[in-house]
Amino acid sequence: MKLFKIIYYIFIASIAAIAVLLVVSVFPITGNYKLLVVQSGSMEPAIKMGSVVIVKPIDDYQINDVITFVNPKKRQELISHRIVDLEVSEGGTFYITKGDANEDPDARKVVKDEVIGKILFSVPYLGYAVDFAKKPLGFASIIIIPAAVIIFDEIKKIFKEVKKKKEQRKT
Repeated sequence: MKLFKIIYYIFIASIAAIAVLLVVSVFPITGNYKLLVVQSGSMEPAIKMGSVVIVKPIDDYQINDVITFVNPKKRQELISHRIVDLEVSEGGTFYITKGDANEDPDARKVVKDEVIGKILFSVPYLGYAVDFAKKPLGFASIIIIPAAVIIFDEIKKIFKEVKKKKEQRKT
């Protein structure tokens, strides 16, 4: 019985954490921390595919920083790569980036205005749960499964009370 309660509370806490991550990833606050899911393996082994990363804009990016920037070809797509070199010219600051798993630097230099922020840390594989929660089945699971567990637990308590009352009447 005690094991069931421990599992129950761990499960509820996990669902709550995924729900919070889902809300944070859907409603990012401009100019502040963003929670993103890594969609490719270009930064492995440092950042695994399916990781959740926390990104924060800063004023000054340096060589070796892992930054997230907008893909100029697909504006909705973000790329996270390491800065391997900087170029400062009259046109501004340009970053030469490269994925750790890639052999060559990216063909295109990244303009500072395209940078979303620096990756502060990552949590491997948690992104799969966040992505699942963004889908209709996953979102429904976040609501239906915990509700079913709570209802089941309450029904069990009601039956115990009814049984207890019946036994008290017999005596």
